[in-house]
Amino acid sequence: MQESVEDTSNPRHWKKDGWSARVIKNEDDDGWAVEMMRAGDAEPALVTPWTMGRDKKNPKPLDQGAFTTLIKTAREVLLRHEQSERARLHRTFSYVASDGRRIRIDFDIVPDEDDPHAIIKAFDETTNELIRDGRAAPTWKVNASNAARFVKTGEA
Repeated sequence: MQESVEDTSNPRHWKKDGWSARVIKNEDDDGWAVEMMRAGDAEPALVTPWTMGRDKKNPKPLDQGAFTTLIKTAREVLLRHEQSERARLHRTFSYVASDGRRIRIDFDIVPDEDDPHAIIKAFDETTNELIRDGRAAPTWKVNASNAARFVKTGEA
């Protein structure tokens, strides 16, 4: 297996598989930290304390096992951030309409700086058929009365 020209593996900096780990001086105290960067990202995915070496002065060197663990941890952090962002921007609500149908409302906020808004879609839960869709303020409250009014009139 041949390393690419950009791969690096030295005691304070590893770069491989689109990830980079760099041991840095911890600005908050006398210790060290390791910063994990994903290629193409402007910010580190993870910055975490790093172990001191045997001399209690310099950092412990990075190795393959630590690098692999740091990649796994950074990926988990990014996944949690993505899940959190999705939860912040998406809501699903179901209710039983006056005619007995189960209706599902999907509310998705579009975080546009110039025109923040949300897209509302109403589906028949039995057939998954789209009943109505429209646009609303991102502050629209997802509840049974607002959902019923939207399905009936299209007003959000």
